[in-house]
Amino acid sequence: MIIDSHCHLASRQFRNSERSAIVDAARAVGVGHMITLGASLEDWEDNVSWAQEFPDAVSVCLGIHPDDVHKAPTDWARTLGQIHAQTPLVAIGETGLDYFHPAPEGWTSELFHAAQQKLLEEHFDLAEKLGLNIVLHTRDRKGSGSFEDAFAIARQYVGRVRPVFHCFIGNIEQAQRVFDELDGMVSFSGVATFKNARDVAEVARLCPLERLLVETDSPYLSPEPLRGRMNQPAHVVHTAEFIAKLKGISLDEFAEHTTQNAKVFFKLK
Repeated sequence: MIIDSHCHLASRQFRNSERSAIVDAARAVGVGHMITLGASLEDWEDNVSWAQEFPDAVSVCLGIHPDDVHKAPTDWARTLGQIHAQTPLVAIGETGLDYFHPAPEGWTSELFHAAQQKLLEEHFDLAEKLGLNIVLHTRDRKGSGSFEDAFAIARQYVGRVRPVFHCFIGNIEQAQRVFDELDGMVSFSGVATFKNARDVAEVARLCPLERLLVETDSPYLSPEPLRGRMNQPAHVVHTAEFIAKLKGISLDEFAEHTTQNAKVFFKLK
C-alpha cells in the first residue's frame, strides 16, 4: 500500500460527483489512503466531508495557508479545535511561510511576512495543544528565507511538534538539518520526476528512507509521464516508482517504508 501524504481533495477541480471514482482509482493502483489538506477556512468543511464519507481511505489536516494570513479571523484556532473534537484531524496544516507571492494591497512585504510568522507560531501552538504534528509549506522567489524562518520557528517546538516540509525542493543539507535538528520529515511530489528538476531527484535519492513521505499535492504537479494533466491521488504511484528506482529498491520496499512513515507521523490507526 502507498499513502498519498498530501492532496487537496476539496479543490474545485475535483467534482463532488467524482468522489467515489477518485477513491476507487487510487485503490486500484495500491494507494490505500490519502491525506487531504485544507488551507483556508472556506475549504475546511469540504475536506472534513471527504474524511467522513471515506473514513477508511481519507484522513484530514486543516490549517491556514500563509498567503491567506490577512484573511484569518482571530478565532480561527478555536474553530479548528471544535472541528477536531467532532472529526479528529491527523495533523495541523497546510500552513507555513510563502515569500514567493507579493504582499496584498495595503501591506508591505515586511509586515506581511511578519504576520505569516506569527500565524505559523499560532499553528505550532495549536498543534502542541492538540498533540498533533504539522505540515509546512515554504516557498521563496529567490534564496531560502522562508525555509530558514520556518525552520527557526520549528526549532522552538522540538520534541513536542514534528514538522514535515511538503513538496520539498531544498538541498540535501537543508533536508539533513530537518532530520537532525527538528526530528522532521520531507515529502516529495511529482516535481521530483520533472526533467528540469534533477537536483530535487538527487536529494530524494540521498534522503534516508525512514525520513521520506510521498505525495501528489493534487490537483497540482502531476508527475511524469502525466505532466500537464490534472493530478489525482492515484498518480502518486509514478512518483513512488521514480524515487524507488533512484534508490535501487523495489516499489514494494519503498511503499512499505513511506507508508510506515506516514502512519507514524500522522498517527494513523
